[in-house]
Amino acid sequence: MTAPSAAALTMSQQASSPGLREEALPKKSRARWIGPLILLALIGYGANAGWQWLNHGRFILSTEDAYVKADMSVIASKISGYVIAVSAPDNKLVKAGDVLARIDDGDYRLAVEAARRKVETQDITIIRIGRQSDAARALIDQADALVEAALADQQRANLEFERATSLMKTQTGTQQRLDLAVADRDRTKAAVQSALAQREGARTNLMVLEAQQSEARQQRAELETAVARAERDLAFTQIRAPFDGLVGNRAVQIGQFAQPGTRLLTLIAPSSTYIEANFKETQIEHMQIGQSVDIKLDALSGKSFEGKLDSLSPASGSQFSLLPPENATGNFTKIVQRVPVRISLPAEALAAGLFKPGMSVIAEVNTRDKDAPNLTWKNLFGLVSSTH
Repeated sequence: MTAPSAAALTMSQQASSPGLREEALPKKSRARWIGPLILLALIGYGANAGWQWLNHGRFILSTEDAYVKADMSVIASKISGYVIAVSAPDNKLVKAGDVLARIDDGDYRLAVEAARRKVETQDITIIRIGRQSDAARALIDQADALVEAALADQQRANLEFERATSLMKTQTGTQQRLDLAVADRDRTKAAVQSALAQREGARTNLMVLEAQQSEARQQRAELETAVARAERDLAFTQIRAPFDGLVGNRAVQIGQFAQPGTRLLTLIAPSSTYIEANFKETQIEHMQIGQSVDIKLDALSGKSFEGKLDSLSPASGSQFSLLPPENATGNFTKIVQRVPVRISLPAEALAAGLFKPGMSVIAEVNTRDKDAPNLTWKNLFGLVSSTH
């Protein structure tokens, strides 16, 4: 007998195992649907992504070149002296007017006292000159009275001289009487000149005293200015916070000799915190003040906050650099410039103190018109052709 072939054995095994044949058929049927299902899922995902881009994504302008900033002031000394106390707490909030540091004020107190004594001395001088002026006015009044008396006496003497002269012409008077009248006339005339000269001298003396008093008052005003300057210098020995803020970068130490302009610490106003995002010049075409901005803070694992576009810089950032670029050269390479955009933060984020100046953020500006309708299949083509 001959041995059965391998094909015959296989067919006989399959015929003898009907259950195995029934299990193999469903597996082949399922495998046939896997590919179309994956393809259908990819198409759905792509369609959803495209739909989201048409509705939202194409209006979003994003940049990673964005950082947290805040108004800050470098607190420096206005006078020179040794620092005797430092009360500014590191990284703590201080109120406007709080004393941050103190400078030894001994010399400045002495300067104030010396300036005030000079003012008091000048006041005494002004009073003395004022009394002399009053005396000079009294002398003028006295001289006026003497002039009036001399004029009256002169008038009497002139009348007597006229009568004596008339009597001599009629041969009824004596030569002696005429001589006495002439002498009396000349004496009264000289007395009038003397009284006038005395009055003029008194007036001149009063003018000199008034000029001295005016000069003394001007000197007193200068001395008062010196007192005010000394008092200001004394006030500057207490270095106070100009506004509510957080103390940072404190460099002042007790015993340090501070010179005018010496940096002591930095004060940051947390309420003024904002975002400065540097967008490419090709991105700012549709940006407008008041547009919504999605802010993702790197320090909080990308947690999002909603801000508002506050303003756009009037020039690109390169124009405000220490050495602005000069493009009028032989070789030129065009570089896309960036324009700083200021973004305001929500009040709750500022109150929580989550944003620290210098932190990196991702800013996404939504340039879509708020009044524009959502995309539907009916207005698909019209919306695609519309502007931002």
